[in-house]
Amino acid sequence: MNDPTSNKNNPFDFLKNPSERRVVITGFFLLFCVLGGYFAVRPVRETIGTIIGRRATQDLWIFTALCALIIVPLYGWLVAHIRRSILVPAIYGFMCVGFLVTALVFETHSENAGFAKIFYVWISVMNVMLVSVFWSFMLEIMSTEQSKRLFGPIFAGGTAGAFLGPFITGRIVLEVGNVGVLYLGAAMFAIAVALQRVLMAEWRRMAPGAEEKLVTAERDRALGGNPFAGFALVIRNPYILGIALFIVGISAINTFLYFEQLQLVEDQFEEIAKRTQVFANLDSIVQGLVIITQLFLTGFIATRFGVTVLLVLVPIVMVFGLTVYAISGTFIVMAAAMVIRRWGEYAFIRPGREMLFSKVDKESKYKAKNVCDVAVYRLADAGFAQIKKILDTLHMGVTAQALIAASAAALWAVNGWWLGRRYEKGKTKP
Repeated sequence: MNDPTSNKNNPFDFLKNPSERRVVITGFFLLFCVLGGYFAVRPVRETIGTIIGRRATQDLWIFTALCALIIVPLYGWLVAHIRRSILVPAIYGFMCVGFLVTALVFETHSENAGFAKIFYVWISVMNVMLVSVFWSFMLEIMSTEQSKRLFGPIFAGGTAGAFLGPFITGRIVLEVGNVGVLYLGAAMFAIAVALQRVLMAEWRRMAPGAEEKLVTAERDRALGGNPFAGFALVIRNPYILGIALFIVGISAINTFLYFEQLQLVEDQFEEIAKRTQVFANLDSIVQGLVIITQLFLTGFIATRFGVTVLLVLVPIVMVFGLTVYAISGTFIVMAAAMVIRRWGEYAFIRPGREMLFSKVDKESKYKAKNVCDVAVYRLADAGFAQIKKILDTLHMGVTAQALIAASAAALWAVNGWWLGRRYEKGKTKP
């Protein structure tokens, strides 16, 4: 999908290229449905966290990490033996069925705490895998130059879904309950299956000649290899290992802010549906800010200033924000830090992180990327959740914890700068 006439500094140049235009538009709506379906249901997950309590939720993150360790080699085996044109739509179909089954169980056994915990763990593992699978495929069909120009508009589709999903949930949950929200999520993933098939067809259409079609068919073959190869690829390649450590930095800051938010909502709202509505409204506010940024700034910053800026901007702001919070201790500073962190992750960090994988081989795009996005992310979450639990047990104040988080953000920024420099210089191989 290469176009030598493209203007590298114009993120909307794809509108002039029919092939790029079709891929971007389809990718936009596909990611809209994937993230829209997930974010519509995510407030239900957060509500479950308030019901079972913060400490129990911290322990659930251990099971989430263990499940991530199991699912990564399973996914590696599937990628090794099944064509992506079958596997990727099947993963979205799996989410659709999972939401339907959960809705049916909650409809008849609304007080089933055991199943609620299973659902919490399942969706926490699958949500990172869904986005990882989507971008693995997009990275395969785009060049490095195209990823800089086109990821912003495509990411905007996901952000639009991440905005409208919880926005709709916030407006309907008091009438239809959490069960109705789960049916909404299932419907969006059913549409995602169809859109992924359309994107696969477009991929084939980009190769009109017989020889090109053979090349495309060859690319769609199962990757083969060891299902545990992703772990070895991460360890052997300092560049990919750096990406894994960058994700650990994301997790450190996210964990601190997440559990502070969870406790606040639990203390202030007793009604279960009301908690879901609050989480949905918070998601809508953040995603509304993100979509504007992704449409007009992400691609411009990546092409004009480079990926390094995308990676270090938010960590630096987090150092400042968490330090100010440690000094002031006011809720408004914490709230601002939460909004900036989530806005910055989707507007800058996530696009930059996906671009980092554009310069690695195909096996790394699927296997090593999935290890980083799923196993590393969830293991880091579980570890930091337990650290947070220990610090709370020791009665360490929020101020001291904020200073620790600020120090972690500083290390995160340094790691982002190192990765960005390696990416720009092409030093991505072992």
